[in-house]
Amino acid sequence: MERANRSLVGAMCGIALAVGAAAASAADKPRARDLGIPFEGTPGPNNAITDVPGVTVGYSTIIEGEGKIAVGKGPVRTGVTAILPRGKAFGPSFAGWYSLNGNGEMTGTTWIEESGFLEGPIMITNTHSVGVVRDSVISWEAENNLVGPHFRDLYWRLPVVAETWDGILNDINGMHVKKEHVYAALDTAKSGAIAEGNVGGGTGMNLFNFKGGTGTASRKLSAEDGGYNVGVLVQGNFGSRADLTIAGAPVGKEITDLMPDVSWKREEAGSIIVVVATDAPLLPHQLKRLARRVPLGIAKTGGYGGNGSGDIFITFSTANPEAFNQEKNTTVEMVSNDKINPLFHATADATEEAIINAMVAAETMKGRDDNVSFAIPHDRLQEALKKYNRLAK
Repeated sequence: MERANRSLVGAMCGIALAVGAAAASAADKPRARDLGIPFEGTPGPNNAITDVPGVTVGYSTIIEGEGKIAVGKGPVRTGVTAILPRGKAFGPSFAGWYSLNGNGEMTGTTWIEESGFLEGPIMITNTHSVGVVRDSVISWEAENNLVGPHFRDLYWRLPVVAETWDGILNDINGMHVKKEHVYAALDTAKSGAIAEGNVGGGTGMNLFNFKGGTGTASRKLSAEDGGYNVGVLVQGNFGSRADLTIAGAPVGKEITDLMPDVSWKREEAGSIIVVVATDAPLLPHQLKRLARRVPLGIAKTGGYGGNGSGDIFITFSTANPEAFNQEKNTTVEMVSNDKINPLFHATADATEEAIINAMVAAETMKGRDDNVSFAIPHDRLQEALKKYNRLAK
C-alpha cells in the first residue's frame, strides 16, 4: 500500500505564482457538489465569497524544491491569500471577529473590536510569515493611495493578517514569503470564480489527515429573507481522520488509509481561518454574532476546536458604504435581529461547504523531507456517501 500511495505523488520543483491563468484553471476543478455531495441552502452563481458584490480574492502560491529540508532553501510549499472587501479601493466596512480556540494569530482584531471597522484587506499566510505580510500590506496600501484621508505621511495602519501552520510540508522557518508575493496576491485579486485547494496561504495545509487548503462557498437568501448574499472563504488545516464527517456520513471511518506519510506523527492539531462576507446591512455586534455561527459549520465536518488549534473567524459587511466618516455623523441601516436567523443558517452552511470544497479541490502533495499529504480519493468518497444514502441523485 505504501508503494501505491507513493506512486500517487509526482515530482514537484520550480516556483509558481498561482495568479491569472493558473488560478483560473484551478477554479475549473470538480467541486463538492459536482461529486454529488448534498448541502443545505442555495449557492450564488460562483458558490464563492466573490458572490458578495465588490469582494475580490487573489493568491500567490510558492512551490519550489524537493527532498530533504535545508532551512532557508526549501522545499517550499506556501503562499499568500488576499481578500479585498471592496476591491482596490479605500472603504472601511463594518466587521466583527471571534475565536473558537485561540492557538493562532489574526492581527488587527483589537482595533476591529474597538472601532467596529475593517479598514483594509484580509490576508492569510503561514504562521511564521505573518510579520512580512503585515508590513508589506502597509507598503502596498501606501503605494496605491489606499490609506484613506491623512495629513501628508501621517497615517497609521493595522492590517489584518491570519495564519495556519504548514510546517509538515513547507520549510516554514526559511521565511520564503516575500514582499513581492504579498503584492502579487493583492494586485491580482479578482471577482468571479476563484481557485481552491493547494493555492495561496492554503498551499501546504492539511484537513482531517488529507490534503487541505483553500476553499470557498456562498449562499443566496430568498427574496422573502432579504435576498442577501453570504460568502465564505476558509484556510483549512485541522482535524483528525476518524472525526471526518461529510453530509452526515462518517467518511473518516470509511477511508482509514492514505494517512499522511510524514516523519512526525501528532495528535489532532491545526487551525482554520474563516472569512465571512455579506452584503446584508449588519452592524459590528451583529457581525460578531455571525462569526459565532462559523463553528456550527465546522462541527458538521467533524471539527471540534482542539487545544492545539487556532480557529479564528472574521466577518464583514459591504453594506453601509458611507458609514465611515471622520467629519460628521452618519446614518446607517441594519437588519432587524428578528430577521437575522437566515444569515446565521447561511454562514454555517457555507462554512461547511467551503471546508469540503477545499478538501475536494486539493491535490496530493510531497513536501519537505519527502513528507506526503494525500488528496481524498473522489471515487471512494462517493462510495462512502452512497453507503450511507447521502449521495445526491
